[in-house]
Amino acid sequence: MQLNLNGAAVEAGDLEGRLLVYVLRDQLGLTGTKFGCGAGHCGSCTVWVDGVPTRSCQKPAVEVVGREITTIEGLAETAPGAGLHPVQQAFLELQVPQCGWCMSGQMMTAAAFLRENPEPTRAEVEAALDQNYCRCGTYHRLRQAVLRAAEIQREVSA
Repeated sequence: MQLNLNGAAVEAGDLEGRLLVYVLRDQLGLTGTKFGCGAGHCGSCTVWVDGVPTRSCQKPAVEVVGREITTIEGLAETAPGAGLHPVQQAFLELQVPQCGWCMSGQMMTAAAFLRENPEPTRAEVEAALDQNYCRCGTYHRLRQAVLRAAEIQREVSA
């Protein structure tokens, strides 16, 4: 079976009985998507399915055939212009990651949020990310980075 992955058709073989996170990581080698809790609670496995943040540890791979899947490896391709996505740029600029395990899920969630709300308040950022957990506790820097990404996004769009 083929998946529409980061803008390209990719042969993924038999997907029956497999979760999307394992297909991405183990079969296709896209290890940016992390396996965290396995119960859909922590958010480290977040990818987009048709632009919607989706917990890949809970999503049967057969359910995404024919739909557009975007992983952290393809996030920059969704940005206006060339280079990093504003969220990736802000996370690097503010040195958000510590261990980095949750970062791809945090970034995928933040980018989808900013697409819908390009001028968020701090409280809106907190609410948008409150279902993504960080074991290292970098929540203050995460919030700052999302607000900075919103600024970068506005600068690029102007």
